Amino acid sequence: MTKKWLSLAICCLATLLLSVDLTVLHLALPRLVADLGASSTQLLWIGDVYGFALAGLLITMGNVGDRVGRKRLLLIGSVAFAVASAITAYAPNPELLIAARALLGVAGATIMPSTLSIIRNVFTEPAERTTAIGVWSGMSAAGFALGPVVGGLLLDHFWWGSVFLINLPIMALIVVAGVRVLPESRNPEPGRVDPLSVALSFLGIVAVIYAIKEAADQGLAHVDVQVAGVLGIAGLVVFVWRQTRLAEPLIDVRLFRRRAFSASIGTNLLAIFTMMAMSLIFAWYLQLVLGWSPLQAGLAGLPGGLSGAIGGVLAGPLVHRIGRNGVVALGLLMNAGSFAYYSTLGLELSYPVMACFMVLGGMGIGLAFTVNNDNVLATAPRHRAGAAAAVSETSFELGGALGIAILGTVLNSTYAGRLVVPAGVPGEAARESIAGALAVAESLPAERAGVLVTAAREAFVQAVNVTALVTSVMLLVVAALALVGLRGVPKVIPEEDLAHAR
Repeated sequence: MTKKWLSLAICCLATLLLSVDLTVLHLALPRLVADLGASSTQLLWIGDVYGFALAGLLITMGNVGDRVGRKRLLLIGSVAFAVASAITAYAPNPELLIAARALLGVAGATIMPSTLSIIRNVFTEPAERTTAIGVWSGMSAAGFALGPVVGGLLLDHFWWGSVFLINLPIMALIVVAGVRVLPESRNPEPGRVDPLSVALSFLGIVAVIYAIKEAADQGLAHVDVQVAGVLGIAGLVVFVWRQTRLAEPLIDVRLFRRRAFSASIGTNLLAIFTMMAMSLIFAWYLQLVLGWSPLQAGLAGLPGGLSGAIGGVLAGPLVHRIGRNGVVALGLLMNAGSFAYYSTLGLELSYPVMACFMVLGGMGIGLAFTVNNDNVLATAPRHRAGAAAAVSETSFELGGALGIAILGTVLNSTYAGRLVVPAGVPGEAARESIAGALAVAESLPAERAGVLVTAAREAFVQAVNVTALVTSVMLLVVAALALVGLRGVPKVIPEEDLAHAR
């Protein structure tokens, strides 16, 4: 019994570290530019290559774990993550930093699905499995909130590479403890990995995410966006077609016929769609409108992230009272309520009130993610747990990219439409973003600068209001879809493979 929960603790620690690493770099980017002289293009790759490698290889690495052993892959990935972190911390130029960040993404892709699939195989009793996944989901949410805080604290005292060096002792602990504690599990009849499927999944996912990101910056008419979009969609279509013709596919696409599986994947994608975009928007609001420091902004987001852990723990007991569809719908409704409040934000803020709504939304996301992840793992055969976990993680990456692209476009277009630029001020740069407007204001006389800054902040707040309202409506729609899509899924999903799962 103790070994089982120690295994959960190791998996949660790995997940927490990966979640922190996704956001800890954001605050270090300005120093990277100053110290390494990175160009704007290199800066984009430094920020994006980790996510590209991670998302593109999740499905492949989930399958590799099923074949060679989830414990073995987690330990190999942890060592690789530590080595890549050290290279990243001491990279002398942007080119090596980009390569090291890519290696970090590859290592992360081995760890993320391994943690979930280990939990799936360790916790065989349904109620315990739901609780374990709830704790795991909570640690993931907490990591996103802790990243900016950890980054801010380290950057206040050390150089930018310190945000990566913190990975080394934690990964060492995971490896030492994992060797002794984690049980090994694998597919008893693994078959071989199809190289063409690996190439198609990587090409399709990375090209689609690239197209989404670039569309947000350049628009759909840009050639790069169109080419990447066509390649990505074509790659994924051929990938799915090929899976239906392989004896041992990377993904058993028949799983999507199971309502519990497909509805949970779709709900997670749309929920993370809203969460990732708004977390970035609120970072801008707190810093550029209210004038808070990066560390203050990071600390302000802690209640939302930490309350996600509470929601994860409460999900299991609530399932037995209102059912799986009820818990997911309730969680999304709670999050919709928090965004409805955000649509009323202004130039002044009562943080205690905002913190209460952040807790409400965070708990709601914790409830929804826990039940959805449990649905995905429970409705997939145990010997394909890694592949199922990889599909769930990939939906997170796609949802995050979509959210930033689409809701970011709503924010930017609303801001540009609402901004009243004073006469004689370069309007194009000011309308591009609030950061651009503040930069323009620095070169103006004090009186005109004050008028522009006030106008930009008012326009940005209005844009946040509109975007939050759109997000709230979207969450209400997704809650209704979850209530219907997950209807009939049993409160206790049996451990054995569900050949007739709905």
